[in-house]
Amino acid sequence: MNRRYEAVAEKVDPEELYPLDDGLELVRDVATAEFDETIEVAFNLGVNPSQTMVRGSIVLPNGTGKEVRVLAFAKGEARREAEEAGADFLGDEEKVEEIEDGWLEFDEVVSTPDMMSVIGRLGRILGPRGMMPSPKSNTVSEDIGEAVSRLKKGQVEFRTDKYGVIHVPIGKSSFSTSELRENLIELAKSIYDQRPEEGIQERYIQKVTVSPTMGPGLKLSVDELRDRVYERKV
Repeated sequence: MNRRYEAVAEKVDPEELYPLDDGLELVRDVATAEFDETIEVAFNLGVNPSQTMVRGSIVLPNGTGKEVRVLAFAKGEARREAEEAGADFLGDEEKVEEIEDGWLEFDEVVSTPDMMSVIGRLGRILGPRGMMPSPKSNTVSEDIGEAVSRLKKGQVEFRTDKYGVIHVPIGKSSFSTSELRENLIELAKSIYDQRPEEGIQERYIQKVTVSPTMGPGLKLSVDELRDRVYERKV
C-alpha cells in the first residue's frame, strides 16, 4: 500500500453508510491520481448467483466520460445508418478475419441479426472480453443506428458476477457530484426494474459501494438510494 493510498484512505470510514451526495463528493475527493479516474459502483444483490442472473443495459444520462469506439456489423441500408450514427468501424467478412488475426482496436460491437452468422465464430475472442453482440444488451438490433447511438452516448451493460455483485462505471472523477448522482440513480432504477420475481432475499440491494480507480471504496446508504429511485425523498 503506497503513501498516497494510505493518505486518502484515512479520509474514509469503512463502517459508515454515507448519504449519497456526501459519499459521491468524498469519492471524488479521494481520487487523487494524476489522471481522470473512473468512478465505479458495486451493487451486492440478495440473489443466489448460481440460480439467478440479473442483467440489463442503460444509457447513463451523463455518459461514462469515456470515448467509445464502436464496430458495427451491417450491410446495405443498415450499414449506412450505422455509419451516420457514428460507428467508428464497419464490419464484414474481412473485418472478422482481421479480428481473428489480432485486431482489437474497438470497445463495443453491434450487429444486425442477419450478420450474426458472419461473426458467430468470433465468440471465443469477443465473449471473454464481454464484447459479443447480444439481444439482451441491445447490441443485436434491426435498428443498428439506434444501437450505435446508445453506445456512443454512454450505454452500459450490467450483470451479476458469480458472487451476485454488479460492477458498473458511473463516470469520472472530473464529473460533478450531481452528474454522478444522476447516473447512479438511473442505474439503480434499471437494476430495480430487473428484480427477479423469485429466488431473492427480502432485501434485494444489500450494499452499494463506490470507489475511484486508484482509491478506497466507501459504502452509500441503500435506503436513501431506494428512496431516490422511488421518489420518496428529494
